[in-house]
Order: sequence, then C-alpha cells, then structure tokens
Amino acid sequence: MVSEPSVTDQRIAWLDESTRWLESNRGIDRLSPAVAAVARPFNKEPLSDVLRGKWLGHALHPLLTDIPLGCWIAALLLDFTPGNREASRQLIAAGIAAVPLTAAAGLSEWDTIERPEDRRVAAIHAIGNTLAAAAFGRSWLLRRRQHQAMGMMWGLAGGVMALITGYLGGHMSFSRQVGTGARGRPSFSPSGIRVRLIRCPPAGKTTCGLRDNR
Repeated sequence: MVSEPSVTDQRIAWLDESTRWLESNRGIDRLSPAVAAVARPFNKEPLSDVLRGKWLGHALHPLLTDIPLGCWIAALLLDFTPGNREASRQLIAAGIAAVPLTAAAGLSEWDTIERPEDRRVAAIHAIGNTLAAAAFGRSWLLRRRQHQAMGMMWGLAGGVMALITGYLGGHMSFSRQVGTGARGRPSFSPSGIRVRLIRCPPAGKTTCGLRDNR
C-alpha cells in the first residue's frame, strides 16, 4: 500500500514547516538591509509605478517570471534530446537577458512588504533568484567553451534553485497575499458598475471593499 503524503491543512508537512521556519527565522533579518539597498532605486516613483504594474492593473513581476523560467526549462529539456545544443544555449541566454527587468519588477515590491515574516521570505527569494541566474550564466559560459557536460550540470543546479525560489514566490503571492490585488486601472463589477478595489488595512482597524466610481 502506498502511504499518503503527510499534510497540514492540505499542505505537505515538510513544505509547511520549511516556510514557517523561514518566516520565523530572525537571523534572516540581517540580510534585509542588503536587499533593501539594492531595491531602493526601484521603489521610487514614477519608476516604481511602472515596475509594480500600476498601468497593467495588477503586479508585473509574476508575468515577467514566465520568460526566464520558460526559457530555462525549455533549455534543460532540450539538453536531453540530440542535436539541440545550440538551441539550448540560446534559450539560456534569452532567459538571462530577461532577468534584469524581472528582478527590477520584483524588487520594486520591497517597500510594500510590511510584515517581517514576509520580508524574510522575500529576502531569501531574491537571493535565491540571484544564485539561480548566476548558475545559468555559468552554464552558458561553459557551453560556449564546449564544456557541455559541466554546462548541463550548472544548468540543472540553476533549475533546482529556480524551482525553490519559484515555490517561495508562489507562497508569498498566494499564501501571504504579498504583491497582490488590483492596481491603477479601475475594473468592472458583474453589474457593470465601474469600481476600484480598495486595499484591505490590517484586520480590526476598518473595513475594505469596493468604491463606486460612477
């Protein structure tokens, strides 16, 4: 009989425990000033409005992450099919080229994160993404020098790191609600009334909902 995975509230237990450990680890707070220093230029208007997706109506960063991740995943898959070495190398290069804008969009959210638990996860997410990009950069260089096997190994290392940081990004967005919600442009309710979503303040202080913009 195959045993069922252990879960807590429908989540796999070790994932739950790992994220909770990151959220409660005060030692990570020592990394925050370094991340904040890098993020500072991207948190100033009007650049922050562009990078946070105010013009788009929702956060820009999750949309951009599909580009490097998609390129790198495709490159790793091509590594295991014959005759695609050059295509794989070009896909890795395309993913690396998308990193600066993707990272800038993510860093622009730093000043919007208020809870220390979320900042700890965000710091590890940012540092992990940097390591993933560096691993793929190393992979690209090795492949260019015809060291295909080592290039593949570095690519796999970068892929594992990207998988971990991708999970942390999803945890922040969907479990912790960091960087979520409508932005900038008004939206429409099912009744057709033009409305703007209001960000919810901390629980217990006041209410939130929809503002009628008719």
